[in-house]
Amino acid sequence: MRRAVPDECDALLREGGIAHIRPLRPDDRARLHELVDRSSERSAYLRFFTGGTASAHAYMDHIATLDYSGRALVAVVNGQLVAVAEYIPGDAGDAEIAILVDDGMHHRGLGTLLVEHLALNAADEGVRELVANVLAENRPMLRMLDDVGLTTRRAFSDGTVEIRMDPHPTPGVLERIEERAHQAASASLTRLFCPESVAVIGAGRAPGGVGHRILCNLLQGGFPGPVYPINPHARQLCGMPAYASVKNVPGPIDLAIIATPARTVLELARDCAGHGMRDLVVVTTGFAEAGETGAEDELLRICREAGIRLVGPNCLGIVNTEARLNASFLPHPPIPGRLALMSQSGAIAVALIDRAIDRGTGISSFASVGNKADVSGNDLLEYWEDDLATDVIALYLESFGNPRRFERIARRVSRRKPIIAIKSGRGGSGERAVRSHTAAAATPDVAVDALLKASGIIRVETVQDMLDTACLLAAQPLPQGSRVAIVGNSGGPQTLAADACEQRNLLVPELAPVTCERLRARLPVAAAVANPVDLTAGGSARDLAFAVETALADPGIDIVLVVYTPPFGSGLGRTRQAISHAATVTGKTVVACITGHDGLLSGRVPCYAFPEQAVRALRHAVDYASWRAVPQAPPAEPHPAEAVAARDIVEADLARHPGGRWLDYGTAARLLGCYGVQVAEAVEAVEVDGPDSAAEAAVVIEPPVVLKATGPDLVHKSDIGGVRVGLGTPDEAGRAYREMAGAIGPAMTGAIVQPMVEPGVEIIIGGVAHEAFGPLLMIGMGGVTAELLADRSFRVPPLSDQDPAAMIAELRCAPLLAGYRGRPCADIAALRKQVAGVGRLLDNLPEVAELDLNPVIVTPADAVVVDVRIRLAPAAPPLSLLRRRLR
Repeated sequence: MRRAVPDECDALLREGGIAHIRPLRPDDRARLHELVDRSSERSAYLRFFTGGTASAHAYMDHIATLDYSGRALVAVVNGQLVAVAEYIPGDAGDAEIAILVDDGMHHRGLGTLLVEHLALNAADEGVRELVANVLAENRPMLRMLDDVGLTTRRAFSDGTVEIRMDPHPTPGVLERIEERAHQAASASLTRLFCPESVAVIGAGRAPGGVGHRILCNLLQGGFPGPVYPINPHARQLCGMPAYASVKNVPGPIDLAIIATPARTVLELARDCAGHGMRDLVVVTTGFAEAGETGAEDELLRICREAGIRLVGPNCLGIVNTEARLNASFLPHPPIPGRLALMSQSGAIAVALIDRAIDRGTGISSFASVGNKADVSGNDLLEYWEDDLATDVIALYLESFGNPRRFERIARRVSRRKPIIAIKSGRGGSGERAVRSHTAAAATPDVAVDALLKASGIIRVETVQDMLDTACLLAAQPLPQGSRVAIVGNSGGPQTLAADACEQRNLLVPELAPVTCERLRARLPVAAAVANPVDLTAGGSARDLAFAVETALADPGIDIVLVVYTPPFGSGLGRTRQAISHAATVTGKTVVACITGHDGLLSGRVPCYAFPEQAVRALRHAVDYASWRAVPQAPPAEPHPAEAVAARDIVEADLARHPGGRWLDYGTAARLLGCYGVQVAEAVEAVEVDGPDSAAEAAVVIEPPVVLKATGPDLVHKSDIGGVRVGLGTPDEAGRAYREMAGAIGPAMTGAIVQPMVEPGVEIIIGGVAHEAFGPLLMIGMGGVTAELLADRSFRVPPLSDQDPAAMIAELRCAPLLAGYRGRPCADIAALRKQVAGVGRLLDNLPEVAELDLNPVIVTPADAVVVDVRIRLAPAAPPLSLLRRRLR
């Protein structure tokens, strides 16, 4: 198997620090001896048993030689080699493992991190078992090896514990690794958002300057810790002493914001590293967004080597309202609240926050990530998952750094807190040359949709929609269903609300008879009490509150939408109070539409200027509640044997065709067979290259037969006469080939002769490998209607056991499979099996660039693939989810 990541990477430690993990090099000899010198005799004894540090020094000389037979990794923190871990392969498929960690680095998770990486490397190399001999008194090492989560066996002998570990990862190991990654990422960003001291580098005198505005925002926001303006040309700024450099600052600095010209940033970052800072925000432009990728790479290198987390460059800064930290140059400070916000665009961030201020929506914390050289949406989700000040998360995204990692983190976070996202760039397939139905349908935006849907993320189109939805989710309980009661004082807006509900598949059912009786007994005679409940313009605030409370008590209602047009009834002020009071007596969802007014009523009830806004937000909330109510299913268990066989086929074919190719029918069928995907008479199908061979194939295969043209550019074969069915004799097959070749021309490079398949429902199963998003699986209505009807469902592999059934159920053509209008039921279980097999194939084989199984004929007895198109292309292996690393 190929290595999933480069040998070198940076990774977060338990408390948020950064370690650089790389293979041991011969020139590390001096650093290894320094590591031993810093180790106590006790540590050397626990690692080497006898001889103490003398044995340790001798062993370091040994492993730094070129003839060393082991596999060793070292960890470097703040420029210092602080750990070495190794395994030495044996003759029986096992390998002995050992580790030495600097005494000053104990209890920071470094040993566990190194063992994780060693185990993955060993599994890649074919090691079947790792063996650790540990002194029974070395309890920290015993606990650490247990915590890794690998399957282990123990044996005790003469004060030593032999631990044998299977290095191959399991779902349980992945869970443990994700827990540790979450803890480290959360700790890392807690330092960022909760600093004890801040320096503003480039704080100027000019009121309009970025550095000056950041300094003023920090001071006006009431940051409680020391603030250090850095400006070599000023002695005092904003009534505070200014310093020529961070080197001159008398105390420690946790966070620095750099707002100086791009040419100065690298040297200033080195100064920050030398001062021992933990976090850096670079608002300066002129890096990767301006084509200066080398400067941005160097900035990141400086930060990583010093253990600094970097926000930006090319950003607005960060805010934490609870910590009274406004380290940004936002024109208006956010008000405190429960919404966390990340934006890749500064302009969008300003618009979001200004609009949030206007409508009274508060922000818990905010990060403008700019170029995302380091801190990204993945890191922020990890932090906000545990942040007690955050109830709802909003993201403005322009790109994904590691989409598969994002999906796993977001799926977990969404189970606890709703995530709302705007993703810009709804382009099509662009310049990408695609030659399959699936690749044409699976545009990048479709991939984004599938990714966000799988994660439980609420995708919205506009800033208005994002804030409308966030306001609802932060203020109200999740809807328990989609049944809406509309209560108000004006028929027109209430009718608009009912129409909007119908358009978005929210139900407006009749109220229960007992509910209607209660309403009639109390409300004016002119009031309508069905649903919508219309009090008319004369309805008082008291009547409105009663109607709302009564509707909420109806067991057939999940949501109450209050629609009020001021100034009628008791007036705006008293009506707002009445709605707020009525909402306090229930655990159900209550929203209001007060014509022309956006905001919150008493901090509890979201209020919208127009009915359509309210209904859009409700639809998002209902969908999110439904997603969260379904138990999370883990990915289906992998089948190692099928992956190995498929990998052999792919690597052998790419060795013969290094640039990739469209597979011949036989190779494609064998590849699908590795994953249990049944191809129609794959053994009997015959590839032919002329009329004579087509006629001969028809003799071998009992007629009637099917003739299908093949060629890398042939997608819509039926449209160009590339499919002939029901050929009853060899002569008909030969004549059909001749006519087909004459009509299609050079694009037809051959054909396939197959037996006829029993009629059934035609389905397409497809896949495409997106460069940015990874694999995407599609199922839809197949045959000649595949593109005409565009009836499709998408998922991002790996699939859970429930995903194939859910994908089928989402299709508009699903009733055809279930026995529509007296037709026999199709074998949906067989179709699910085919979908699951293709999902595993796409997840295992990034080299599968395009795949079309069209059609898959689903009959009452089976689901059979009758046409196959698979294109292989060289591809880098995906980043392993098991290997903790900063991107």
